[in-house]
Amino acid sequence: MLESIINPKRVEKGPFKMFFIGIVYGALSLLLVHWLFSSDPVLSKASGMIVVAFCLMFSFPFMYYLIKEEEEHDEELEDFFNVWKVHKNAIFAFIWLFLGFVISFSAVHIFMQDNNLLNFQIQTYCQINEPGNIKNCVERHSFTGNFLEPTGNFNKMSRFLSIIQNNVFVMIFTLIFSIIFGAGAIFILIWNASVIAAAVGIFSKYELINLPVGLLRYMIHGIPEIVAYFITALAGGIFGLGVIKTKMKTERFFRILEDSIALLFIALVILIIAAIIEVYLTPILVK
Repeated sequence: MLESIINPKRVEKGPFKMFFIGIVYGALSLLLVHWLFSSDPVLSKASGMIVVAFCLMFSFPFMYYLIKEEEEHDEELEDFFNVWKVHKNAIFAFIWLFLGFVISFSAVHIFMQDNNLLNFQIQTYCQINEPGNIKNCVERHSFTGNFLEPTGNFNKMSRFLSIIQNNVFVMIFTLIFSIIFGAGAIFILIWNASVIAAAVGIFSKYELINLPVGLLRYMIHGIPEIVAYFITALAGGIFGLGVIKTKMKTERFFRILEDSIALLFIALVILIIAAIIEVYLTPILVK
C-alpha cells in the first residue's frame, strides 16, 4: 500500500525526496517494532534486526526501481569517466535516504527510551569501540547506564584498525550483495544507518536536546563511509551486469572489470579517510 501512496517513479527527478521517505519509513519501523514486540519475551530480544527487516520491506520498492533504472543506464557507459555522470542521481538519492534513516532512527529511538529497539546495533557499536569489554559497554550505554568513558587500554591506533576491519567487512558484504542481488544493497544502507543512530543516541546520552550535536559528530565520517558503500554497490552492479550481458574475454568485459576495480579502489580509499576522520579529527571538532 505504501508503495502505491508514495510512487517510486516520482523520486527519479528529485533525489531530495528520498530524505523524507527515509524519515517516514525509519520512524514507522521503530514504532511498529516497539508497539508489536516490546512486550514479547523472545522477539523483543531481536528488535534491532526486526527494525532493519521492517525498514527493508518498506524501502524495497524504491531500491528495486532505482537499481532497475541504473542497470539500464549501465548500458550507456562508454568509459570509466562516465560512471559518475550516469549514476550521480542514484547516488544522491541513496545519500538522502541514508540521512533520513539516521535522523529518524536516532530521534525515535531516543524518544521511545526502549533499550531493545536498537539492541544489536549497540552491541555492534561496542564491538567496534570496546571489543574486549562488550558486555560492560552495552550495560554502560543502556538508557539507565552511567555513560562512563571506557576504562580499557584501547588506544586510537587499535580503534582505527578495528574500524577499518569492520568497514572492509561491510564493504565485502556490500559487493557480494550487489553482485548476487542488486537490491540487497539496501540492507547494508539500513543497517549502517541504524548503527550510526545507536552511536548518536549514546553520544547524546539519550536526550533529544543533544541530538543535533550527536548527528553532527557521526555524520562527519558517516557520510563518506556510506558514499564508499554506494560506490562499492555500484561496482558490484556494473560487474554483475557485465558478466550477464557481455561475453567473457571480450574488450568490453575487460573494460567493465577495469572500471569495477577502479571503483572499489576509490571506495577503499574513502573508507580509510573516513576512519581517520572518525578516530583523529571528529573528537577534536565535536566533543
